[in-house]
Amino acid sequence: MKLNSFLLVLLALTLSFNSHAKGVYQQSEDFISQAFNAPAPKSKVFWLDDEAQEVIEQILAHKFKKMRLRYWQQESETVWILEEIGKESLITVGIHIKNQQIAQTKVLVYRESRGDEVRHDFFTDQFKSAKLKDDLQLDQHIDGITGATLSVRALTKLSRIALWLDNHVTKG
Repeated sequence: MKLNSFLLVLLALTLSFNSHAKGVYQQSEDFISQAFNAPAPKSKVFWLDDEAQEVIEQILAHKFKKMRLRYWQQESETVWILEEIGKESLITVGIHIKNQQIAQTKVLVYRESRGDEVRHDFFTDQFKSAKLKDDLQLDQHIDGITGATLSVRALTKLSRIALWLDNHVTKG
């Protein structure tokens, strides 16, 4: 009997540890409203042409199967809610761009079992003021986090994509 109780406690601890990092940290609409300091404007749709598909796939280093992306815009500001796989699960990130540089990056939903340190301000603040260089890289270095390498890469890739997309919707 005691062995069964011990195994149940061990199983419960293992399950709680594995699900510890997962969480919804902010709703998309709340992030959008906060970014614009106003109620969220009506969303717009960016249809992916061949060039956009190619650039996104180049940044992600894998196929991207969407045909369109939703975004929100007010004057020279855009907000993008994008997703990328960290190690095994999608990470949903809100990226606010103002005057073609990142104003804020926020992890909205984290589904991985570990590596959720990327959701904290000490990490996401590194993206503030980042711009996209001609070679599709960020113009500033982003420090990694031990144990969260794939999550760091996912946020960096999504930031690069959001900056590229912002440039295409605000340049005209």
